Amino acid sequence: MKHTWYVTFEVPPDGTLLRRRHPRLTKTFETEAEAKDFARTKFNEGLVVTAGTMIPHLPRTSIPSPEIPAWLEADEVNESSGPTKK
Repeated sequence: MKHTWYVTFEVPPDGTLLRRRHPRLTKTFETEAEAKDFARTKFNEGLVVTAGTMIPHLPRTSIPSPEIPAWLEADEVNESSGPTKK
């Protein structure tokens, strides 16, 4: 199993600790589609999300948190437009 994409997200506070030990967690994925699905879930939960490709995967891609909505929206636009007819 070769993971090439990652999604990092903030860990929501659970109220049991005064200080969170790991404020962010990262999960890896084989495909961009899997990474987008996971990122969309976390983003919709109101968490800060970043994503990108793992080293040494080329081309290198990094999606900072302000660009996550556009990255997710690009996928939805492609799905809603469907295949082009000739």
